Amino acid sequence: MSAAPIDFSLSRSSDGHWCMSTATLAPEPVHAVRSFPLSAPDEAISLVGADGHERLHIAHLNTLSRAQHEAVTAALAERDFCPRIERIRSVSTFATPSTWVVDTDRGPTELVLKGEEDIRRLQGRSRLLITSAHGLVFEIADSGALDRASRKLLERFL
Repeated sequence: MSAAPIDFSLSRSSDGHWCMSTATLAPEPVHAVRSFPLSAPDEAISLVGADGHERLHIAHLNTLSRAQHEAVTAALAERDFCPRIERIRSVSTFATPSTWVVDTDRGPTELVLKGEEDIRRLQGRSRLLITSAHGLVFEIADSGALDRASRKLLERFL
């Protein structure tokens, strides 16, 4: 995908907020927002001002310079929190609600699954989103890449 480079800079202000500036605009606090966080996480990203209006639209992350890409990705990571499940250690019961003990990319944790409908398949059949009883969303990027014991536990709920 090739597009004309976007002329802006994104950096932290002294108070820790992300600020965008261009050749014609002074630094302004912004938030990075994904339009389609699940289906197209690298496309249609907006830098939104404090008033909620879009200041800059980024069609695709790969159109940015390396420095811009790193800054936008860091700003997005602060806003988006979706731990990735790497291993399912145990489940309390195969009926719901059940408590799952899992290892994530952010460390071990427990989640409560209210029902099988809280497991959603995305992009084919191997990517899953699991919503806990507390509303926190966990991702399994590729269920086929889980270890055998984790896959066996997961299959009981699919």
